[in-house]
Amino acid sequence: MLKVDGATVKIAGFTILRGLTLEVETGRIVGLIGRNGAGKTTTLRTIMGLVDLQSGNIQLEGQSLVGLAPHVRAQRGIGYMPEDRRLIPAMTVEQNILLPAWARDIPNADQRLQTIYKLMPEVKELASRGSTQCSGGQQKLVALARSFMSGSKLLLLDEPFEGVAPALSQRLVRAVKELAESEQGVSVLVCESEFKWARLLAEKIYVIERGETTQETTPAAAPAHAVPDNFTTARASELTS
Repeated sequence: MLKVDGATVKIAGFTILRGLTLEVETGRIVGLIGRNGAGKTTTLRTIMGLVDLQSGNIQLEGQSLVGLAPHVRAQRGIGYMPEDRRLIPAMTVEQNILLPAWARDIPNADQRLQTIYKLMPEVKELASRGSTQCSGGQQKLVALARSFMSGSKLLLLDEPFEGVAPALSQRLVRAVKELAESEQGVSVLVCESEFKWARLLAEKIYVIERGETTQETTPAAAPAHAVPDNFTTARASELTS
């Protein structure tokens, strides 16, 4: 289980997260939905240790992550897919996927790679291609596959569907669900600006506004697309009644 309790983060003197609290239960997929600038990316970067936590606590499986370096958190089984993919241009697709395994010295890296290829055969077809030779959508798939390599306990996915064609987005949804089913105990936190794809993927959804989780709802109660101005806790309750 991932538990973020009262997380407060300041960047360049500005408060970005304001006591943010959320939970991702073991084996569940949870969405964090909010407009651009709401604090979604900062939330994931804070969990990953790329941004300092001013106050609050972050726990994975009951153990605090506060003060741990990002590479140590990765060693705890956290996989991170950044919004901008961050692939290494000089490496092939397969080398990019294996990079976390080399950094962490994962003993079963070859087995995990084959599992990834089984879940995402499109990526296997790209294995020998340079990462810069892939389209934007293909690069999203590769970045997702790389997060699978180290994410044995928790996946942090930042806007995986942004700029991706609908058919490929549906493929991403299936890949994440199939990974969660094949590796029991993997938890997933996925951030998006709209409810559209999160409704198909997540079992629980938080709404984030100005660095705070303001609502917790279900996919059935969530709007079809963007976060409406009047979507409040009361409205969510009304939709589920």
